[in-house]
Amino acid sequence: MPRKLYRWGCIEPEFHWLQTKASLQGTVNKTFILLVLICVTAFYTWNLYYEGKEIHGLLLVGVIGSLIVSLFTIFVPRAAPFSAPLYALLEGLALGGISAMYEDKYSGIATQAVVLTFSVLFALLIVYKLGWIKVTRNFRIGVLSATLGIFIVYLVDLVLRFFGLQVPYLHETGWLGILISLVIVGVAALNLVLDFAFIERGVNRRAPKYMEWYAGFGLMITLVWLYVEILRLLSKIRR
Repeated sequence: MPRKLYRWGCIEPEFHWLQTKASLQGTVNKTFILLVLICVTAFYTWNLYYEGKEIHGLLLVGVIGSLIVSLFTIFVPRAAPFSAPLYALLEGLALGGISAMYEDKYSGIATQAVVLTFSVLFALLIVYKLGWIKVTRNFRIGVLSATLGIFIVYLVDLVLRFFGLQVPYLHETGWLGILISLVIVGVAALNLVLDFAFIERGVNRRAPKYMEWYAGFGLMITLVWLYVEILRLLSKIRR
């Protein structure tokens, strides 16, 4: 859920002529590589779970490790060619275990979440390319503000859980709980539009080559968040 803090074009101008420039095809290729890496480790923990083996240690490594590596990548974009693949591998460990546990409770839910996630991705990509959504300054501020608000709510909920409490309605299965999940899914989806604009702006401004990895990394963060929120929404509806 962390938002990209680095901006295309904020590159030291004296190094521009030394670097190969980012391209749209290169960004697509890097994003695909990261997606494959996530799937590889996700299938690993998924299979371990269904073999009856302990995966909580791997889940912990995946969650904490991916968080640390993602924060490092956000603040040190030049490290993305190395840190982004590491993030993908760690995130996959967590994602596979989480998906398997949901699937164990609600048969078919993981497949539904994957299909919905990529359906939203491609639908928004088409809408963005057709120009039906314009990423204006106000649009960007609105989406980022909503994302920050959700992050704060989750952080407060995490703290409250240490005292046996939780944020009201956030985890409940009533209509209000489902509506809250729908709103969160909507905000996560709109972050994809920001990612598309981020990639397009970087290519147009001839950002350095390593930004292909950084842009792919940012898109993976949003996709993972969207997938997990769709899982949560579907589980509420199933319950």
